[in-house]
Amino acid sequence: MSGPSSDAGPWPLEPSAEEMRALVGQALERIVPYLESLPQQPAAVWEGGAELARSLAEGPPEQGSAFPELLDLLFERVVPHSFNTAGPGYLAYVPGGGLFHTAVASLIADAVNRYVGVWLAAPGMVQLESNVVQWFCSIVGFHAPRSGGILTSGGSMANLTAVVTARRNKLPADFLNGTLYTSDQVHHSVSKAAVLAGFPPEQVRVVASDGQFRIDAADLQRQIDADRRQGLQPFLIVGSAGTVNSGAVDPLPELAAIAARESMWFHVDGAYGAFFMLTERGREALRGIEGADSITLDPHKSLFLPYGTGCLLVRDSEALRRAHSTSADYMPPYQEDADLVDFCALSAELSRGNRGMRCWLPLKMLGLDVFRRALDEKLDLARHAADRLRALPQIEIVAEPALSLLAFRLAPAQLDAEQQDDLNRAWLDQVNRRGHVYLTATRLRGRFTLRICVLSFRTHQDRIDLALQDLEQCAAALLG
Repeated sequence: MSGPSSDAGPWPLEPSAEEMRALVGQALERIVPYLESLPQQPAAVWEGGAELARSLAEGPPEQGSAFPELLDLLFERVVPHSFNTAGPGYLAYVPGGGLFHTAVASLIADAVNRYVGVWLAAPGMVQLESNVVQWFCSIVGFHAPRSGGILTSGGSMANLTAVVTARRNKLPADFLNGTLYTSDQVHHSVSKAAVLAGFPPEQVRVVASDGQFRIDAADLQRQIDADRRQGLQPFLIVGSAGTVNSGAVDPLPELAAIAARESMWFHVDGAYGAFFMLTERGREALRGIEGADSITLDPHKSLFLPYGTGCLLVRDSEALRRAHSTSADYMPPYQEDADLVDFCALSAELSRGNRGMRCWLPLKMLGLDVFRRALDEKLDLARHAADRLRALPQIEIVAEPALSLLAFRLAPAQLDAEQQDDLNRAWLDQVNRRGHVYLTATRLRGRFTLRICVLSFRTHQDRIDLALQDLEQCAAALLG
């Protein structure tokens, strides 16, 4: 039976126009007040999470529930108990965005439900996504006629695609002699990508970083030379355009020169930092990124879009095609015109969501200059935070902000290293418990170190000053 008979009443899977408007209206009645109250919400609620999760565990529902009841569950219990990644006080890890314009774009894309993996299925939708990719290429300095790329679910999938593309373009079918090189500060998704791409963990070479937490180009060259003498095949260098630990930017021009001299693939993980290329200071900090063969960048980080929006750009999109293009009898023929793209031939995904609309609509509505000014503000706020912290007693700036991320710690000279670590753990806990901001920590040179990453479009100077006030007061209490 394909559907209900004409006298069986409305078909629940096909709501009427009135019901559709009611569903969206009821959702907005909860969403809008939630977003308006973000500045007053705690920056994170983490205690009691296990109890909440267990209370929500249940079997599959045989009968439906009323939508208002489900909204109550979501907005009163599920959503509040979390890191408030959409709020102005979320300064932890690398904050995501949550731009409302993209939520509207997703509603449109999901409602019309067009398939964008193959050009023939939705030429207009595919072209809009192709436009987005080309805009991103222009931002990072990829101006070659064949530059291109794909939108992904995030930086991890972009890095995996980059490693596979480098492997397929630089190594033979028997690739296990290949070696790849990363900094000791690189994002863990790069090492994970190498393992998923088939390389033993010992083939991933970890290169030392310098006093500014940037990859040591001299050590990199030494390791490449040593591996070649052992009969191995160095094929990939991964640089960082803003590390998660400290925000460091590797010496990208030097890495590009080594890769060119050694006939290796050069990939830049710019998931956090690459969109700062929109700003003058960002272009200076990221000088040399245009020399990469591929670049990861995350619109859901420094373009403020909601989670699930990543990107991989390549200087030559044919490299992606060589690595990923396969077909089957049931598939339509791929486009031979270089201006028309079948995204399924450039990536591992055949079925996938319409990610292009998530980027295209907010960029078209707002224009790039809005994003440029917002990123400039984040650079200013990070520098402001570093300057204020530096002026406080017994605080050490461990990593200056190359972009919008800084690392710092309390370092009383009378305490040994272990005591200092305990002090900084207590400092972090006390600041976070105030609820105005949520910070995280890392270990730099073996030391427990606090971090601030300013990246939310909702974070402005009032919130940074509140964070600095909490840091100063909690430090004084601990040291007093």
